[in-house]
Amino acid sequence: MNKLHPGAKWKFRVRSFLLFGLLGIIIALWIISPLIGLLLSFVSLTWDSILRIILFSLLGYLILVIIASEIYSRMFYNNWFYEFTASELKLERGIIWKKYSHIPYGRIQNIELHRGVIARMLGFSTILVQTAGSSGNVRAEGNIPAVELNEADKIRKFLMKKITSTKRKKDL
Repeated sequence: MNKLHPGAKWKFRVRSFLLFGLLGIIIALWIISPLIGLLLSFVSLTWDSILRIILFSLLGYLILVIIASEIYSRMFYNNWFYEFTASELKLERGIIWKKYSHIPYGRIQNIELHRGVIARMLGFSTILVQTAGSSGNVRAEGNIPAVELNEADKIRKFLMKKITSTKRKKDL
């Protein structure tokens, strides 16, 4: 099984940092704000001490988000594999819930190489493998999130050869 490009960790870090950050904002607005209001009604605090509590809480949460994002990105990276066999593309991913995909070459309709901002800075491509019978799904069924630029082009050419050879066999 093949591993992803090491730059994928940064892609996963950014995604998890945004996810955990947004989750923290939602939790703060939904749960912590009423608790602070309740605390202020029982304890008399100065605005200076309230501001200090809020700033230290934000700093603590930022540190927690950075640590959680780092752990998540490393675990997600270490549990993402892909392999090209004689008849199919195999994908294995997931931390807690594993997802295994087997995509026969005969079902592949299109291969796209996508390079976002982070990918261009770190030198990798995302390979999107679109298949027949994906029921109008906007996302590609096969998604390899980070492959080195030269390797991605080789994979695209390899898959295109596999597609054309399988279609020729079907036509005969």
